[in-house]
Amino acid sequence: MKVIAFDIGDRRIGVAVSDPSASYALPADTYFRTGKFSEDVAAVSRIAREKEADVIVCGLPLNADGSESVQSEKTRRFAAALSDMVGGNVVLEDERFTTRAARGDLNFMGVSAKRDKKKKHVDSLAAAYILESYLENQKRSETMKEERNDYDEENNIVEIVDDEGKSYRYEHLLTFEYKKEWYVALTPEKSPEEADGENEDEGDEVAIYHLVGGEDDEQLETIEDDALLEEVFAEFCAQYEDFEDADEAAALEPDDDGE
Repeated sequence: MKVIAFDIGDRRIGVAVSDPSASYALPADTYFRTGKFSEDVAAVSRIAREKEADVIVCGLPLNADGSESVQSEKTRRFAAALSDMVGGNVVLEDERFTTRAARGDLNFMGVSAKRDKKKKHVDSLAAAYILESYLENQKRSETMKEERNDYDEENNIVEIVDDEGKSYRYEHLLTFEYKKEWYVALTPEKSPEEADGENEDEGDEVAIYHLVGGEDDEQLETIEDDALLEEVFAEFCAQYEDFEDADEAAALEPDDDGE
């Protein structure tokens, strides 16, 4: 995946691109704006297309405290128009301090102090900092996602989304059969303190659902019949004891909803 970044100013737009594997950022060009909004958006779109970018990153200028400014709104408007033109894949990245850092680096490297030439370098280097920040955040996000997936797999954590789109995390206890029907037993995910055993005296709540549908469209349904729920819960405890300590199974109790 190739990524391109733009440092959008009122007069100039700095450009930076990533390598094809999106591992690092390289300063590229500086586009000088014409003063015509639609022409500038079209030109930037053309640059992204020529660089064969899969994702476009626009630096979002914020105040030092993170609040938005007039320039923030200008950038959002430009990014929205650019997104409409390219069909999406335009994201915003906090660009606080990038221009200042770019100027400092150019001074350190002894780049010519001629006004126009130096500004051109500043814009493209600032765009590179924006892109570098985006790439680092993506790597960090992927690492956190992998760690969360490893944790979920190790601890049998499943995520369930209800009809309203709200997400809940549970520890999967058992999928079991009773009278030719399949059921799933879950318990709410424990906090780190609970997992460390600080609440050992409290029994874990367990929710039991009826598993319906095929492999491609499995769904969990609540058990409305209280008598059936008691039967299924008793069956769960009996089967759970087969592979867990009997004391652990005995500590489980239906939740407040009777599940």
